[in-house]
Amino acid sequence: MKIEPTLSENENIEEKHEINFNPLNALQSIRGMLTEVEELVFMNILYSSSASIRSSNFGLSRKEIEKQLNISGDEEKFHSFMTRVNQAVSRYLKLIYDERRDQVICMMRVPAKAAKSTLNKESLSILLFIFYQQEVLQHEFTTLDQLLDAFGHETTKANSKILANIDPLKKIGALEEYDTASQEKAYQLTAIGVNMFSDSFLRRTVEFSQSTQLSKEEVIKFFRRYNFVQKGEEQ
Repeated sequence: MKIEPTLSENENIEEKHEINFNPLNALQSIRGMLTEVEELVFMNILYSSSASIRSSNFGLSRKEIEKQLNISGDEEKFHSFMTRVNQAVSRYLKLIYDERRDQVICMMRVPAKAAKSTLNKESLSILLFIFYQQEVLQHEFTTLDQLLDAFGHETTKANSKILANIDPLKKIGALEEYDTASQEKAYQLTAIGVNMFSDSFLRRTVEFSQSTQLSKEEVIKFFRRYNFVQKGEEQ
């Protein structure tokens, strides 16, 4: 199962808003929003999104999903399926459509303490740096040399350390190698990497760097997330 860390400034913030004594009850609501076939397809996506099952090939292709739903080429029905699943399980799970790979993956929301066991602080820092470059500055990829400039000198030891901390990011599907015209190593965020950070974590990160409080709208604008949010609202 892919993990979407809920890295917020207050790890218990959701419990303050809503206490759910039986969170698995949320999964029962799926039956009221999906047909039997759609429910089976959702379970297939859930299963195929496991890192232990599919290695680096997470999720199911859109073509396979449409085939199982018998809706080939029907844009409206495909997004309707995605929307209804997310409405039913949004507190705990989230379906993500990776347009570049034309693949759908399922990510799990977890509290910050649990997320810390997935990535160490060095890997998290590298991911956040690449996230900033590609989601804010709109760079197509990030090179290893840029990471070395940001996190250490270009020595064999620094090079090995950064590569060692990139490896977990590749294993969980947050990054993939980017094929450049040169021999230079480069990396690109996947849909998993783009969705790893919650809005509350990004707000805290920007507030810390700017030494000032910011609204959620200002942070979303800073990370160019308006288009992403609007698509979700339309669905």
